[in-house]
Amino acid sequence: MIDDLTTGSEDSFSNSWISWFLSTKGNEYFCEVDEEYILDRFNLTGLNNDVQNYSQALELITDSLDDEDLDDEQRDAIENSARYLYGLIHARYIITSRGLAKMLDKYRKTDFGRCPRVFCASQPLLPVGLSDVPYTKAVKLYCPRCEDLYSPKSSRHGSIDGAYFGTSFPHMLFLVYPQHLPSKTTNSLPSTSTPTTSAHAAIGVDRYLPKIFGFPVHEMAKHARWQEAQRDLQISRLEESSRDPSYV
Repeated sequence: MIDDLTTGSEDSFSNSWISWFLSTKGNEYFCEVDEEYILDRFNLTGLNNDVQNYSQALELITDSLDDEDLDDEQRDAIENSARYLYGLIHARYIITSRGLAKMLDKYRKTDFGRCPRVFCASQPLLPVGLSDVPYTKAVKLYCPRCEDLYSPKSSRHGSIDGAYFGTSFPHMLFLVYPQHLPSKTTNSLPSTSTPTTSAHAAIGVDRYLPKIFGFPVHEMAKHARWQEAQRDLQISRLEESSRDPSYV
């Protein structure tokens, strides 16, 4: 029974396994997958080969499991399989029209947190996987403004498998809802040889430019590194030529 699988009160898991799962601390990133979607076996194609105790895990998710004859070890195994199966189903569901709408609602409520970067002005984040293969990479948070990734602040969220969200989700969401895509920050610095007022203005708003007494040092440091690389290359060429007279 669900009662045996939880450590909280009855109110913590409501009347269904999915409600209980979503109310468990650490699962705030997940949305509710419609039961109609889960019951359509076409949507679950191939998952039976990836999940142990597949049939029983699916029955547990849909609240149709008869577990009276199961011992604690079997219940734990089925529970773990149900969590895993729900995560894989979730990855497929959130790129459907219904799933995208639910995740958009969570995005608008900032359920996934805000970008820690100062110039992103508390931009809401979205979960994303670095791999679609389970047990490969943990979930990361994608900022659509600076287009960079961040680790979740909570260790509970940081341990979620990234495959439960997939590599395509945030980009699919903004493809379907382009009106929610924020303006981009400036990702490139202007050349010191041809500076423009607009470029400098963009940097002043969106990008941090290191300066010493008001003078930018970024390009100067880049040029110094280039000079050092050229010097090292020239030294290696001279040493090679001294060892081999035929070296050109």
